[in-house]
Amino acid sequence: MSEDFQKTFGGLTLRTCHTVGDFRQVLALQKEVWGFEDAELVPVRMFVVGEKVGGHVLGAFDGNTLVGYSYGIPGVRAGHAYIHSHMLAVRENLRNSGLGRALKLMQRELCQRQGFTLIEWTFDPLEIKNSWFNLERLGAIVRRYVVNQYGITASPLQGGLPTDRLVAEWWLNSDRVRHTLEHGRPEKIDVVERVAVPANVYAWKSEPETRHLAAQAQRGIRDSLQQHLAAGLVVTGYERDAEGNGSFLLGRWDGAEF
Repeated sequence: MSEDFQKTFGGLTLRTCHTVGDFRQVLALQKEVWGFEDAELVPVRMFVVGEKVGGHVLGAFDGNTLVGYSYGIPGVRAGHAYIHSHMLAVRENLRNSGLGRALKLMQRELCQRQGFTLIEWTFDPLEIKNSWFNLERLGAIVRRYVVNQYGITASPLQGGLPTDRLVAEWWLNSDRVRHTLEHGRPEKIDVVERVAVPANVYAWKSEPETRHLAAQAQRGIRDSLQQHLAAGLVVTGYERDAEGNGSFLLGRWDGAEF
């Protein structure tokens, strides 16, 4: 069972969750945020199990009402334990408030106290704001691309596209992460390649008539990132322009690993 851990943020209480009542609120917010069909939801039982086998659910509460959460479960890679952060959700009216970052920083502190040095999670390479947050605000890096990880889902956020995902590696004690959290941005690394993500992809995904354009953009981004990662490059940064377009920045990185 995860230890009791509590903080405050902007009048909200951030704490570890342990009860079935807490996890039922997590389930409800999960459905609200992603719009999954029931068969695709992570059920209450898995939050219970995850919390009891070394993982955690960190909840943000406004009084007794859950308004955000982060769910992490233990994993093993190359013989080393790490935390896979499977979900981070924030109620719509609190997005852009800093709550998501506060939950990630609390997750980092809890995992450090437990002896973990790595948190991983997956994210959609088409999500420009999320990519910038992960790479520039938290200091994660990316070395792996997974094609259609969850299959085609019912979530309207996915727009019927394959659920391609990048794997973020957040090396909690690395110089890169420490510098990012202290200075607000990671240290500059020489950029070898760039992969562009058009801001129009959001509109393309939302309409059946233009979804083929989103699928075309996804395939192009997939091919480019896979090629560069296979060549030994690492995603180490992200840029956004005045029109909202994004770009993955790839370079050489020899930082922390198992």
